[in-house]
Amino acid sequence: MRTGARVSVMAMAGVVALVVGVGGARAQGAVDPYVGTWKMNLAKSTSSAPLPKSRTVTITSAGANAIKVVVDEVGADGAAANWSFTTAKDGKDTAVTGSPMADTAAMTMHGPRSGVTVYKKAGKAVREVTTDVSADGKTFTTTSKGTDAQGKPVTATAIYERS
Repeated sequence: MRTGARVSVMAMAGVVALVVGVGGARAQGAVDPYVGTWKMNLAKSTSSAPLPKSRTVTITSAGANAIKVVVDEVGADGAAANWSFTTAKDGKDTAVTGSPMADTAAMTMHGPRSGVTVYKKAGKAVREVTTDVSADGKTFTTTSKGTDAQGKPVTATAIYERS
């Protein structure tokens, strides 16, 4: 499997954490602390696949209870990638565009600052991501597990900070 494809899977883990956190905050009627720009802290993140050289996630409002997530990254192999999705955070599959590792994501909230998202490729689950967002809204941690294109296990913990 290409290094860039592995990195894209890990990228999904971090993005899902942002999306799940946003959904919980809005469901509770709270001010949404997640809309904005976030950068992955590479020094604090770990993965069984190579980490990217950089990753920035931008989240914007996309209407009532919906958000748009855009990921820009440079993979460990130096290849630039951009992928995105818009979701109503309702637990239903939503299209993911530009990612070689998944074509849909389904999010389930477990509270205002935690949740689980399952990414699928051709209807088969390839990644499950859990998230915990800090109480101060400055960082969030994602923990993901799944498989790469060859079916090998991939795990990652990613730390993002507001930029």
